Amino acid sequence: MQIAMIAMSGVRAHDPELTRLGLTLPGFLDRGKAVAALPSLGLLTLAGMTPDRHEVTYHEIADISQAADLPACDVAVVSTFTAQARDAYQLASRYRAIGVPTVIGGLHATAAPQDAARWFDAVVAGEGEPVWAKVLADAESLALGGIYRPDREFDLANAPMPRFDLLDSDRYNRFTVQTTRGCPWRCEFCASSILLTNRYKKKPVERVIAEIREIKRLWPHPFIEFADDNSFVDREHSKNLLRAIAGEGVRWFTETDISIADDEELLDIMRDSGCAQVLIGLESPSAAALDGVEGRRNWKLRRLDDYRNAIERIQSRGIAVNGCFVLGLDGATVHEFAAVRDFVEESGLYEVQITVMTAMPGTPLYRRLDAEDRLLRRDAWETCTVFDVNIRPSGMSVDDLREGFRGLVIDLYSDEAKKRRASAFRAQRRRAKPSRTATVTGG
Repeated sequence: MQIAMIAMSGVRAHDPELTRLGLTLPGFLDRGKAVAALPSLGLLTLAGMTPDRHEVTYHEIADISQAADLPACDVAVVSTFTAQARDAYQLASRYRAIGVPTVIGGLHATAAPQDAARWFDAVVAGEGEPVWAKVLADAESLALGGIYRPDREFDLANAPMPRFDLLDSDRYNRFTVQTTRGCPWRCEFCASSILLTNRYKKKPVERVIAEIREIKRLWPHPFIEFADDNSFVDREHSKNLLRAIAGEGVRWFTETDISIADDEELLDIMRDSGCAQVLIGLESPSAAALDGVEGRRNWKLRRLDDYRNAIERIQSRGIAVNGCFVLGLDGATVHEFAAVRDFVEESGLYEVQITVMTAMPGTPLYRRLDAEDRLLRRDAWETCTVFDVNIRPSGMSVDDLREGFRGLVIDLYSDEAKKRRASAFRAQRRRAKPSRTATVTGG
């Protein structure tokens, strides 16, 4: 069979005013553009599990309305963010019209499988690796159809080598490698891989290094983004991994939580292994807004008083912190916008990412707000960009949230604000005391 792996890319704000701000303040959408520009690791992983008798190609479509010709194939396999779900549905309809069977997988398909099944012949709900062989067999026997759900957890020790060789060598300068899957904190609004698995899973160090070396074979000086929801939860595993990465001579980025600031040795190893930046979900500088965000132990609320010191400890190593804030949380009022702006200025954060509380399908937040009749529209997938408002917040009006968000965008992403943050970051590095250099060996 000829199998086309198709990623729907190009995340963008639905609100035209936010789009305009993104054009006039490029820093506003820098992180969104970076995510959109990353290749689909899920599709490349499935391609790595596909027997050689099948021909596999990889494609990205940013705007289905501009795609005159679809990739030729016997089966089309699609992955999409929720915000591009309707584009994916249009793509499936076009393939269906010419008799090509279609498969969709990923977070949106897992969160809304019945919705996706209206458009796609087959839906993979959950981790794709355990069911991929069945999907291929059914496609070969012309029996492809329905919702495929894994009957077991996938062990990352068995992770295949993704087909990085399918990528256009001139298109990318940043590549994804997954070292863990899942997150122990389970924030109410999170629509990441906790939808795929109930466990926090770790990939063996040797497999991670093999993937990095494969990328380096194809691109001599890559920048690596770890496709993890929360790296470094298991400290021993993390330190062993980073010691091995240090020998590879790459720069890297990941998402993690504020607790890394508690471990001086870990911070030293991160620095020495090439860490350029970490994205940390701070969510809010307000105790009232943080209360109840994390569904197990109110962990983030208990960390709030140490936020500023933790940021300085991390950045003193030359590791930039990208602090992520969610506006419109229950408990937040219109005073939240000024509080976030002041916190960013006072903390010395190098970079900042602001989003609005978004009800993503499949999340506890979506279910709760649906029950409370607080969704602006139940299936407004196109507004699931984390920049657009799709809920009725509890402590302010919809217009308050929209206007407050836009105003904060202007405050935080101006050239002057970015220069101040860069200066504060340099000052934190200069003030840092010499740290105990960790012993780092190649792997």
